[in-house]
Amino acid sequence: MNDGISILMYHQVGEFASMPTHRSTYCHVRRFRAQMAWLHRLRFHVLRMDEVLAALRGERPIPTRAVAVTFDDGYENFYEYAYPVLQRYGFPAMVYLISAHIGQPAQWFAADGRETPLLMSGERVRQLRTAGVDFGAHGARHIRLADLDLETARKDIVDSRAQLQSLLGEEIRHFCYPYGSHNAAVVELVRQAGFVTGVSCQRGAATADFDALALPRKAISYGDNLVGFFWKLAMKDEPKGEAVILQPIRGG
Repeated sequence: MNDGISILMYHQVGEFASMPTHRSTYCHVRRFRAQMAWLHRLRFHVLRMDEVLAALRGERPIPTRAVAVTFDDGYENFYEYAYPVLQRYGFPAMVYLISAHIGQPAQWFAADGRETPLLMSGERVRQLRTAGVDFGAHGARHIRLADLDLETARKDIVDSRAQLQSLLGEEIRHFCYPYGSHNAAVVELVRQAGFVTGVSCQRGAATADFDALALPRKAISYGDNLVGFFWKLAMKDEPKGEAVILQPIRGG
């Protein structure tokens, strides 16, 4: 692996039937268990997002085989299936919450004819935070920010931070772009709102060449067996898709 950090992107973890489409938003718990077991066995360093930022800033060395584990949307099945596995290995995780939809079904699934899984309640979020799970913002309403006028986008970003800070009674520092939708103007709004990192759906390893508010990730989906999982970790380091690199973390 290179000097970058693989930020892994998960959505739901659970027991799912085989599916031909929308595989990127599901990971079978059997595969998740195997993936985390091998990270542990091969001595990967699983970092919190604060640690990712510090390493990319040069404030601490980037460990060999460095990864971060993130989950989008905040599904209740995280608590039942993913959290016990993470707890077993002592791995930290970042869960990005949709602040105005907490405790509600994920209604956007209905547009694709899929069942609408439940998102975690505020009580569950507070329980997991006490247990050491990290939380960030995924917008207030789960909408494509780059498609909005700037004032509407600003309100959604600012509201998401304020609502989660009220829920948890602490500063919310990390942001995830819904659907990966971002551009230079949206990145600047996230910066102005007070976030210190932002993650997208652009594929690749995070390095100091990226703006900390536009970091790439590596999506782990239903179809990824251990071979596919480690190929993404070891080989998919060159960013894919259009990058938004405004302020490199070091230099420039």
